[in-house]
Amino acid sequence: MLRLNKEWETKLGLFRNDRRAYYSFLLLAFLFIISLPAELICNIRPLLLVVEGKPYFPIVITYSEKDFGGVLPSEPDYKSKNFTNLLSGIESSPIDTEENGLGLDLGDFEDEEDESIPEIKNRFEPINNSPREYWMLWPPVRYDYKYIPTESVTGNVVLAAPYRTETHDGDGFHLSSWKDGHYLGTDDRGRDVLARLVYGFRISMMFGVSLAITGTLIGCLIGGTQGFFGGWVDLSGQRLTEIWGSIPRLFILIILSSFLVPSALLLFLILNLTAWMGIAAYIRAEFLKIRNYEFVKAAKSLGVSNFKIMRRHILPNALTPVVTFFPFEVTAGILALVSLDFLNLGVPSPAPSLGELLAQGKNNLHAIWILLPTFITLSLTITLLTFVGEGIRNAFDPRKTLS
Repeated sequence: MLRLNKEWETKLGLFRNDRRAYYSFLLLAFLFIISLPAELICNIRPLLLVVEGKPYFPIVITYSEKDFGGVLPSEPDYKSKNFTNLLSGIESSPIDTEENGLGLDLGDFEDEEDESIPEIKNRFEPINNSPREYWMLWPPVRYDYKYIPTESVTGNVVLAAPYRTETHDGDGFHLSSWKDGHYLGTDDRGRDVLARLVYGFRISMMFGVSLAITGTLIGCLIGGTQGFFGGWVDLSGQRLTEIWGSIPRLFILIILSSFLVPSALLLFLILNLTAWMGIAAYIRAEFLKIRNYEFVKAAKSLGVSNFKIMRRHILPNALTPVVTFFPFEVTAGILALVSLDFLNLGVPSPAPSLGELLAQGKNNLHAIWILLPTFITLSLTITLLTFVGEGIRNAFDPRKTLS
């Protein structure tokens, strides 16, 4: 069993005694963990579909309409009436004018003698017309972050409010979007706000944590090398760091996005170009101090390699700034992603993003169901990370540790 040394056990005990920081960490970890399987919480595919006793798992396996007795090779829309009609054995024709707006009707071809007419009819009619027993197990939210519904009980798809609102002409009311399963309403494209909020929170947390990890690793490598060797290595490294840090990463992002396809990976790589600079300065200072300690000199006299001295003797004693600033690095990564998405320079649509939801809230100030939940989610996340960071900083304060 892995055991911490006495110093780390003392620091961990101090962190647990800080109730605000400790419970903030537990709450944030809980929210992050339950958002990881977002596909099991918000999805347009049922978790389980049983037809005549045969189980199907659309959540993990992609089925075609042919698997359920239809004729189309594409995946069915499990929420549509056409799919339920298919399972119920009710004939339907998607080329009907009123339902699909295609301007076609089978009656237009009745007087024609073209042999292809029966093929057209059969294409849109289910193969199996006998009713079947079936049932579905749905996720709590029957929408994902990009699904735009084509059917609505309330008759309002775009910017549907989670409460009753007046119509534009003032002659009636729109029912709550809860009737359609939109518990936080829809955005300006008809997508479910709650689903985009859950997926966006997961992406923001994963992006911030990943950026903090890679930035810390790169910063430890560069700062540790400068601090351990010193001399011309440290001097040249500092000058190059100052030059590189003077280049605004927003300009780098705009330039690279102009000829590269925008993506989360590209954004992650661009932000990593400067994310290491803060932690590198602290690691450099720690290495400059610790390299003159007696145990380091003793290791050098025994012929231990420089890399081994840095990894096993100096780095473990220089982790205080790494652990202390890690929550704040996560916060910086989340804010960077949200800010770029708000400016339409981040992850391209339809990818879920808290920044994109904030931009929609700004453009539709009357849609308070978009702006308010997003603002609360972002503010709560940043506040919890700040409390955790302050708790870790206080726990690693040498004055409190020695006392």
